[in-house]
Amino acid sequence: MKRLFDFFVSLVSLCLLSPFLIGIGLIILASSKGGIFYTQLRVGKDRKLFRLYKFRTMRPDAESSGQLTVGMRDPRITAIGFFLRKYKLDELPQLLNVLKGDMSIVGPRPEVPKYVDMYTEMQLRVLTVRPGLTDYASLEYINENEVLGKAADPEKTYVEEVMPDKLRLNLRYIAEQGLRTDLWIIKKTFLGILGFK
Repeated sequence: MKRLFDFFVSLVSLCLLSPFLIGIGLIILASSKGGIFYTQLRVGKDRKLFRLYKFRTMRPDAESSGQLTVGMRDPRITAIGFFLRKYKLDELPQLLNVLKGDMSIVGPRPEVPKYVDMYTEMQLRVLTVRPGLTDYASLEYINENEVLGKAADPEKTYVEEVMPDKLRLNLRYIAEQGLRTDLWIIKKTFLGILGFK
């Protein structure tokens, strides 16, 4: 049932949003060097690796300076990238990941292998479900980049504080998952992006 919901919602969303997505792609191409999309290796269900899609919001080779984005004023972010990140529009290409079956609409956000290798046995339970576009942790840390931007050591803050708390919320989602929970999270995600609580 969940997979059918994911497939239907992602397919309909991609069809309805296609003119908007094409427009974003053209603006990205016109405003900075590099391609339209950015892909990154992430860890999915049962530790299966997949390529996660995003609209490119940073300058080429930005990842060589680190995988964490430190604040919305990270100098690696392009002008259009600031806008796309603010309203989470850079995440829209992940509807393709949902359509393919790599991800769900709602589920724990997929992490890069580097950080998954740090998970405890209990935390690895988040890999028993498909990762998603949003969940409890996404709602709690909707301004994660700003939190890390204020940290003296962003990497340490992420590993020792943010990541464990996000995983705690991921595990809570797994325990409470269901259609009603998913619809509530989707609604709260839209409201959060628009600046409402």
